[in-house]
Amino acid sequence: MKIFGPVPSRRLGQSLGINNIPPKICSYSCVYCQVGKSLKISVDRTAYYSPEKIIQLTRNKVYKAKEYGEHIDYLTFVPDGEPTLDINLGLEIKGIKPLGIKTAVITNGSLLWRPDVRKELQPADLVSVKIDAADEFIWKKINHPHKNLLFNEVLNGIKQFAKAYKGQLITETMLVKGINDNIVSFQNLASYIAEIDPHIAYLSVPIRPPAFDHVEPADEEKLNEAFQVFNNQVSRVELLIGYEGNAFAFTGDIEEDILSITAVHPMREDAVDKLLLKARANQKVIDKLINEGKITKTIYGNNRFYIRKLRKGTEI
Repeated sequence: MKIFGPVPSRRLGQSLGINNIPPKICSYSCVYCQVGKSLKISVDRTAYYSPEKIIQLTRNKVYKAKEYGEHIDYLTFVPDGEPTLDINLGLEIKGIKPLGIKTAVITNGSLLWRPDVRKELQPADLVSVKIDAADEFIWKKINHPHKNLLFNEVLNGIKQFAKAYKGQLITETMLVKGINDNIVSFQNLASYIAEIDPHIAYLSVPIRPPAFDHVEPADEEKLNEAFQVFNNQVSRVELLIGYEGNAFAFTGDIEEDILSITAVHPMREDAVDKLLLKARANQKVIDKLINEGKITKTIYGNNRFYIRKLRKGTEI
């Protein structure tokens, strides 16, 4: 369990991340996932950590960030897995509300067919739902869902949630070259998302190292085509394809900050350099973490990233 950041989010400004799920337990194993293939694919909700501990750690991190003058826009449940698998998610959302900072949940939407999940998400100020496909074949190819999930049930669950939810709902669609970057896929997705009527429908591409080596972002021509199709049907569409920036926060322990962030948010080299400068540290910190096998370097899209090395059974 880790509370990390604040980190710059392309959707949420400065986001303090709450990692409420053990490493890579998810209902999907998406081909583009930035933290690797799922170690356990599950649809069973269970208790992973004490809600009281998550609330206390979040409170401590907020106070520490404020001590160092770091601004926080959202407290965001964005683990390296699916947050709604946590049966205590509702309690945790309510428990951090007194901190006076907006709450957000980043979900793949696969469990929104469950009434209990839809109810627990109601107090959140913002919910972001991943919708990469409106076709079952593409859904299975890009998201690799748990075998017990039913495609139409998932889509209907998202619709039911959108109809009842009073907060700010956004959607995010990841466009992957050769999988869902064709005109038919764009039209089907736009039609479905238009029915949900989100505050914003984001179109994005993989900008961090993906779970599968063959994964590439859709090219500029396809992105423009997708935008035009969506823009004709959805009230507000934005491309989400740029780098989010280097405004990562330093909260007192540079090694802990780097390990916490890179566990769920691979950091580009220039972002690490800026964070080291803020902490009055140098490259020796990175070299030490690499030598200890805690982080690793990788190249993607002509950029070098530092990523937390995940091992099955390792708590983050």
